[in-house]
Amino acid sequence: RGARGAKMAAGSGPAARELFAEGLLQFLRPAVRQLDRHVHSVRESQVELREHIDNLATELCRINEDQKVALDLDPYVKKLLNARRRVVLVNNILQNAQERLRRLNHSVAKETLRRRAMLEAGGYQGK
Repeated sequence: RGARGAKMAAGSGPAARELFAEGLLQFLRPAVRQLDRHVHSVRESQVELREHIDNLATELCRINEDQKVALDLDPYVKKLLNARRRVVLVNNILQNAQERLRRLNHSVAKETLRRRAMLEAGGYQGK
């Protein structure tokens, strides 16, 4: 086994740290991907919600125009438009978070490949 094998068995040295780092990266990758999928799903829901708010605001305006009796629906339309604005803001925040997650996922994949290449170049095969 030699000195290198003894160090790995003892749980110290560069090879053990590299192995730990690779394991950590492998652990993080599925969590990052799952979080990215959830953010994407929420963003789709936000778009749907925004479309429903737009449709409802349009319908309220149409009803208001068609009524013979004056109903003041403007405050409700304003509330809907305010809710729509908030949905758009949340969607922008989610979009930024998703972009950061994509960059993190890319970095994790890149680092995993780099570490795997270093381990293989060092003669350690993890199988």
